[in-house]
Amino acid sequence: MSETEPPSIIPEVEVGIAADEAAIYPSNEISCENADAKNNFAGSSSLSSVNGNPASAALPSIGLRLFRWLMQACGYAIGFVILLTVTFLLLGVPPANALTELWKGAFGDAESGHLYAISETLVKMTPLLLAGLGVVVAWRAGLFSIGGEGQLLMGALAATGTARICHSFPAPLITIAMIISGTAAGALWGWIAGWLRVRRNVQEVISTILLNYAALYLVGAMVGGPLQEATHTSQQSSPLPDAVLFARLLPRALSNGMQTRLHVGVLIALIAVPIVSLFLFRTRSGFGLRLLGQNGEAARVARFPVDKLRLRAMLISGGLCGLAGVVELLGISTRLDANFSPGWGYTAIPVALLGGLNPVGTLVSAFLFGALTAGCGNLSRFSGVSAVLINVIQAAAVLAVVGGRAWRTRRSSEEAD
Repeated sequence: MSETEPPSIIPEVEVGIAADEAAIYPSNEISCENADAKNNFAGSSSLSSVNGNPASAALPSIGLRLFRWLMQACGYAIGFVILLTVTFLLLGVPPANALTELWKGAFGDAESGHLYAISETLVKMTPLLLAGLGVVVAWRAGLFSIGGEGQLLMGALAATGTARICHSFPAPLITIAMIISGTAAGALWGWIAGWLRVRRNVQEVISTILLNYAALYLVGAMVGGPLQEATHTSQQSSPLPDAVLFARLLPRALSNGMQTRLHVGVLIALIAVPIVSLFLFRTRSGFGLRLLGQNGEAARVARFPVDKLRLRAMLISGGLCGLAGVVELLGISTRLDANFSPGWGYTAIPVALLGGLNPVGTLVSAFLFGALTAGCGNLSRFSGVSAVLINVIQAAAVLAVVGGRAWRTRRSSEEAD
C-alpha cells in the first residue's frame, strides 16, 4: 500500500477541508510553483479555488447536515439491531431476552437505576477513546499504526515504575509524575516507529506490530522481576496506594448505594476529544498532517516538513495511547500484570475507523463499544451466554458499518455514472 492510498474503509476526504484551509491560510499563503503543482495540492476542484471559497458556499447548512447525520445514525442503529438479532438466533439465544440484558448492562433500567450501568459503560469506553484518538492522529497523517497496544502497555509500565521510584513523594505528585511518565513512554514508543519510517523507510505497520510484542514481553519481564509484588508469588506488581489513585466521581447515594467505578480519568478522556479536534482542524500543523495523509506529494509541494509531521503524528499518537494505559492503571486496575490489557490498543483501530477518523465520531464509536462491553458482561452473568460473545458482537458492529459505507459508496458511484 502506498503512503497516499488510504485503506478502503477510511471515509472520503471531507468537503469542508477547503474551509479549514481558508481559515488557516486566509491569504492563500501556500505558494505553488506552477499550475500543475497547485492542482496537485488541491486534489479536487473544491480545493483549487480557496480564495473565492465556493466549496464552503456549496456546503449544506448545519441543520441539513445534522439531519442527515441523525438519519444515518438511525439507519446504522436499526441495521445493528437486526444484525444482533440474527447473531443471537444463530447462536441459539432468545433475541428479546438477550437484547434486554444488553440494554440493562449498558444503560440500566427503572428498577435497578441507570447511573451505575452508564458509569460502567463510560469506564469501559475510556481506554478505547484515548487509544482511538491516538489511532485517529496517526492514520490522519497516512501512518497506518497498529502500535496502540504496545504504546498503552509502555505507558502503564512507565507509570508503575515511576510509582515505585517516587514512593516517598506526596501522593498528588506521584499521580502527576505517573501521568507524565506514562504519556512520555507511549510517545517514545510511537516515535521509534516514526523514526524507523522516516530514517530507514520501515513501514509502520511492520514496526508497530513488532514493537507491540517487545512491549508485551518487556511488561512480562518487569512484573516477574524488578516490579514484582513483595511475596513473589504472582507475576504482577504491588497494588498502588489508594492515595495516588483517581478519585471516584459519583457518591453512593446517587447510584442506589452502589459505589460506581466512574473516575477522574473519564473526564481526562472526554477533555482529550476537543483538544485533538482543535489540533487537527484548527492549527497549521493539524492541517499539514491531514494533507500529508491525503497526498504526501501535495504536502511537499506546499512546503510542509513531511518528516517532522510524521514524527510529530507518531509522538502524539503514542502519547495518547500511553495516557490510556496510565488512566486505566490509576482508575481501575490499580496494579500491572502480564495480562494488563485485553486488547484495547487493537480494538481502538475499529473504534477510530467506525468513528470516521474524527475525534467526535471516535467518541461516539468508543461509547458504543463501551456499551457493548458492559452489556455483554451483564448478558454473560444473567443469561449464561459466554463472555466471548462480545467479540462476535463487536465484529458484527464493524461489519455492519463497513457494509453500510460500502453500499453508500457503490450507490454514489452508480448515480454518478
